[in-house]
Amino acid sequence: MTGKVPHAISASHVFDGSVLHKDAAIVIEGERIAALLPRAELSRSTDDLILPDGLWIAPGFIDVQVNGGGDVLFNDAPTAEGLAAIAAAHRKFGTTGLLPTLITDAPEKMQAALAAVQAARAGQPGILGIHLEGPFISPERAGVHVIRHIRAPSAADSEMLGARGAGVMLVTLAPEQVPAGFIAELVSMGIRVSLGHSAASYRQTRAAMAEGLAGFTHLFNAMPPLLSRDPGPIAAALESPSASYGLIVDGIHVDPAVLRLALRGAGHPLLVTDAMPPVGGAQTSFRLYGEEIGVRDGRCLRRDGTLAGTVLDMASAVRNCVRMLEAPLERALGFASLNPANFLGLGSELGRIAAGFRADLVAFEPEEVQVVRTWVAGRSVP
Repeated sequence: MTGKVPHAISASHVFDGSVLHKDAAIVIEGERIAALLPRAELSRSTDDLILPDGLWIAPGFIDVQVNGGGDVLFNDAPTAEGLAAIAAAHRKFGTTGLLPTLITDAPEKMQAALAAVQAARAGQPGILGIHLEGPFISPERAGVHVIRHIRAPSAADSEMLGARGAGVMLVTLAPEQVPAGFIAELVSMGIRVSLGHSAASYRQTRAAMAEGLAGFTHLFNAMPPLLSRDPGPIAAALESPSASYGLIVDGIHVDPAVLRLALRGAGHPLLVTDAMPPVGGAQTSFRLYGEEIGVRDGRCLRRDGTLAGTVLDMASAVRNCVRMLEAPLERALGFASLNPANFLGLGSELGRIAAGFRADLVAFEPEEVQVVRTWVAGRSVP
């Protein structure tokens, strides 16, 4: 017996991660789901919240690449307070779990970011860990990452990354820029490793995957294109059943026709936002490495026209997946919840609505994917 009073949430449609249930109820005890059952089977003693007809409930969205939100950039505010603001901004759009993403920066900023995530996780269950996008990347494929902070990994870096306590850790790197065995070392410490901002060849990518690299950060962007005699990392990602690849579905970063092909790959697509501070905020510009980034026509742009992240939210990514990529809504929801949960090693507690799973939920109107309510660890949160 848990001693916690159960309550239920009922909806005309509940998508459990694989199956759509009609007129169902989710019974919650504390932070966990106790049962998913037909509403007619609810005990009369259970407090039942009935959502308006037509709304769907699904597993909360999980975003593994969030640079900022709520007018806060993680690189500039590596604090528990900054993370709380970012998480709150993304909850408006159904994101109940995220990895704050620190892009390439100085070692002391990395230390501060790790400490901030560790502190924030004590009271913010939606902060699942941290994504370090760099600094072990290729200067040739840096994008907006500042060149002066790109470097090869040192023994001090290995020690810093190995000091766990910040939840799930995802490291994006360029395999050709790190020594042989470094990826295997990270994987042995329980760290997820993803290829990104890389000029790696197909052969180098396959060698990295043999060491344990399993992810691809914003597939197609900041990596060599797929060519007939030089397949590069994109071919390695799409042909591997064990690969997980992030897709930015905003109609800007990658053409929808290319993304539709990616959905036919053997691996596991993840919807990611690569979100910047304006998501869930009030400002239309922000500073990155001291340079002003403006938002124009839905694009975050440096003065030279280089894309600098997005103003995409996860609800819009799901909607775009349905409209631009012609994916069924249920499949798009899986790209936003079940697939990222599995990639992060959290598939036994997140990404599904089932007994024993954490009660991270999103309620939304299905035609526009307009979020009306979210729950994190069983609690309704704004």
